[in-house]
Parts: sequence; C-alpha cells; structure tokens
Amino acid sequence: MISVEHVINGEGLVLGRLSSQVAKMLLNGDSVTVVNADKLLVSGHVHDLVSKYKRKIELKDKGNPEHSPYISRRPDMFVKRIVRGMLPYKKPSGKSAYKRLKIYVGVPEALDGKAKTMESKHADEVFENVVTVKKLTEMLGYR
Repeated sequence: MISVEHVINGEGLVLGRLSSQVAKMLLNGDSVTVVNADKLLVSGHVHDLVSKYKRKIELKDKGNPEHSPYISRRPDMFVKRIVRGMLPYKKPSGKSAYKRLKIYVGVPEALDGKAKTMESKHADEVFENVVTVKKLTEMLGYR
C-alpha cells in the first residue's frame, strides 16, 4: 500500500467537516498534517459551545479522578482530540492512524508553501454563527 502525505491548511475551514475527511484519509493509510489549526472554525453559538466544553472539561471520576477524560485547552491538542473521536482509537488500526496525524498552530518553516486547502464550503456560506478554535480555547482558559 502506498502512503500519501497530505498537508492541509485549516484556515477558514469548518472543524467537524475537516476532521471527518482527515479521519478517512488516516484510515486509508495516509499521513496527514494540519497547519493553522487555531484558525479552524466551529459552528454554533459561542455561549453554547463554551458551556458544552466546560462541562466536558469538569467531568471527574469520583473514585479516581486520574481516570477521567482529558480535554486539552491548547488549540492543536483540542483539534487532535476531535479527530481522535472520529477514529476507532481502541483498535490497532485506529491507534496506528492516530500516530500518522500531526497538527500545528501556525505554519512551521519546513512546511511553508506545501499546505493545500481542502475543497469544502466556507463556514460563512453554511453557518450563521461561527467561532475560531483559538477564540474558543481562550474562552476555556488557554492563554
């Protein structure tokens, strides 16, 4: 099987749509790198999104809080966790696919000029209320 390396510029793309396409590429055996992860857009009202993710962040297991799910406030790790939710992570195929995923805030010098945009509708055409991942993570407590 031939592995293809995709470099995707996430600026102005909808997070959920991008994540599902990235998950399919990963499961097909390709390696995917997403740059400008902080400029991805999340659809929905800002207050609803913040309350939803704060509720998820505050989940704790009564018996052992260390066994609780961890949701990062860092934009790149936040996006990576969402892509992980679209993979069969507990199976070997999902774990190997997850290892082929790289996500960056901004564009690293090594990937400058290699990033391509995906064919997808722009968020302004589809949704009325959108917020960037950077703004959402800052509202959740990221500095």
